[in-house]
Amino acid sequence: MKNLTKLSIRKKLLEKLEEQPLSKISVRMICDELGINHNTFYYYYADIYAVIQDYFDENLESVEAVYSRTDSWELSFLEAVRPVMKNRRAVYHIYYSIRKEDLEQYLYSVSGNIMQAFVDSILPEVPAKEEDRKLIAHFYRCALTNIVLHWIADGMKQEPKDMITRIGYLFNGSIEEALRRSAVSSAGADVVRAGQQVEDAGSAGHEQHGAENAGAMPPGQRAAEDAGTPWP
Repeated sequence: MKNLTKLSIRKKLLEKLEEQPLSKISVRMICDELGINHNTFYYYYADIYAVIQDYFDENLESVEAVYSRTDSWELSFLEAVRPVMKNRRAVYHIYYSIRKEDLEQYLYSVSGNIMQAFVDSILPEVPAKEEDRKLIAHFYRCALTNIVLHWIADGMKQEPKDMITRIGYLFNGSIEEALRRSAVSSAGADVVRAGQQVEDAGSAGHEQHGAENAGAMPPGQRAAEDAGTPWP
C-alpha cells in the first residue's frame, strides 16, 4: 500500500505548481498547507526536486505496465503523456524551471522503452541487424521526445491524441520497411563478402600455380639430367 503522507506531499506540490512557478514553492509552504513538520517531509524526500523525480518515476512504471498489455506504441505513448495532460500548468512550470531535465529524461526514457519494445516485437522473422533495430528505435525516441517538448513549450494547444494518432497514420509501415531494408542490405553484404572470399581464393590458387610453373623443368631437361647428358 502506498504511503498516504508521501502521496499527499506529491499531490500538494502538483497543486502548487498549477498555481505558480517552481522557484516560488518551498518545503515550508508544502508542510504548512499539509499540517506536517519538516522532519516528516525530509523523511520521504531530500528536497522539492526529489518529489518531481518521484512523480515521473512512478509514471514511467505505469507506462511500461500499459505497454505490456498492448502492441500499440501510440496507445502506450498517449499513456506516457497522460500526466502531462492531467497537470498541464504544473508541467509547463516544470519545463520552465531548473528541473526541466527531469521532464526531458522522463520523456526520453519512456519513449525509448516504448519504441525499443515495439521495434523488437515486429517482424521477428526478418533477419534485420540488431544495431539497425536499435537505431530505428533511437530515431523514434528522439523524434517523439522533441515533438512533445515543443508541444509543451508552445502552450500545449493541440490535443496529444490527435497529434500522436496522426504521426502513427503518416508513418504506418515505415518501421517494417526499414527492417526489411536492413535485412536486404545485410544479406547483400554477406554475398559480397562471400564473392570476395572466392575471388581471393582463386587469386591465391592462380599465383601458386604460376609459381610452380615458373620453377618447373621442361620434360626433356629432366630426362637429360637423369641420363647425364648436357641439356642445350
